[in-house]
Amino acid sequence: MTKRMTIMLIAVLLVFGGVFGFQIFKNAMIKKFMTSMAPPPQTVSTVTAATQDWQPQIEAVGSLRAVNGADLAFEVSGIVKELHFNSGDEVAAGDILVKLRADDDIAKLDALKATAALSEITLQRDQEQFKIKAVSQATLDTDSANLKNAKAQVAEQEAVIAKKTLRAPFAGHLGVRAVDIGQYISAGTTVVTLQALDPIYADFFLPQQTLNQIRLEQAVTIKVDTYPNKDFAGTITAINPKVDPATRNVQVRATLKNPDRLLLPGMYATVNVAAGEKQRYVTLPQTAVTYNPYGETVYVVDDKGTNPQGQPQLVARQVFVTAGLKRGDQVAILSGVEEGQTVVTAGQMKLRNGAPVMIDNTIRPTAEANPIPIDQ
Repeated sequence: MTKRMTIMLIAVLLVFGGVFGFQIFKNAMIKKFMTSMAPPPQTVSTVTAATQDWQPQIEAVGSLRAVNGADLAFEVSGIVKELHFNSGDEVAAGDILVKLRADDDIAKLDALKATAALSEITLQRDQEQFKIKAVSQATLDTDSANLKNAKAQVAEQEAVIAKKTLRAPFAGHLGVRAVDIGQYISAGTTVVTLQALDPIYADFFLPQQTLNQIRLEQAVTIKVDTYPNKDFAGTITAINPKVDPATRNVQVRATLKNPDRLLLPGMYATVNVAAGEKQRYVTLPQTAVTYNPYGETVYVVDDKGTNPQGQPQLVARQVFVTAGLKRGDQVAILSGVEEGQTVVTAGQMKLRNGAPVMIDNTIRPTAEANPIPIDQ
């Protein structure tokens, strides 16, 4: 009886063992099948969130203007007799630039001077005669008036001759000469332009709501597309005391040093005004942020350790963020991401919350504060 029960017990154990073993085998096969059906990791580019000190800035567009600048011309007509400059010369205030033919005017001046001299002699002679009562007081008054009139005519003719000599009204840099010797020019015809280039002004407009952020001697930075890699520093030297009622903008003028004459009047410029104290932000490339009607999101990469095969397990997690100021390719993140977290910058369109990822940073989007387009 005992032997028979032992055999039956063994048989039962074999049956249950087979069933249990089959179930283990079945579960292993199902797990293997499910693993093989899992989506492969998506390749993405990432960046480590870092903090930066940002200087708040007010950006505007403006134009450059010379401290002193003029298109020089004669007040009178005439024929060019002498040229005393070359195109592009540096001149000092008062230097003679051009003379017009003035021979007839000089001759007329000599005649007027002779008349004035005669009037003076006549007055002196009559004064002596008046002492002995040989002439009346009326004669002396007439002689005195004639002398004053003659001197006034001399001064007037001297002014006419002076108008036929063009002088530099201030020190500066001459442009291209527009006249030649022997050429007849009318009054008002531009002879040459004269510009004082150092220092130079930058005029721009700001909206009225920024008035509480600007002040005299505030630092500004100027950029022109002629020199994309160079910044020109200056300071605010004038703020218009009147707001334009049509645009609600106020005109501001900055003064910049220009010793190398790189900046020229009339240039278009981008002006950045430093406003307020520096602030520290977590910054990301703008490509990392996805803008949606319900808010801005980014994908943060979480490290889940390694899988049974020893491979790293990286999982994307979607988080909502509050985006702030933008500067070039960068954006400030006010909340949602902390310094040191790994954030996806490219490949978000193929991700979902909890999706496995694989990082490949061989090609990474740029994140420049002052991006410069490259012509190719």
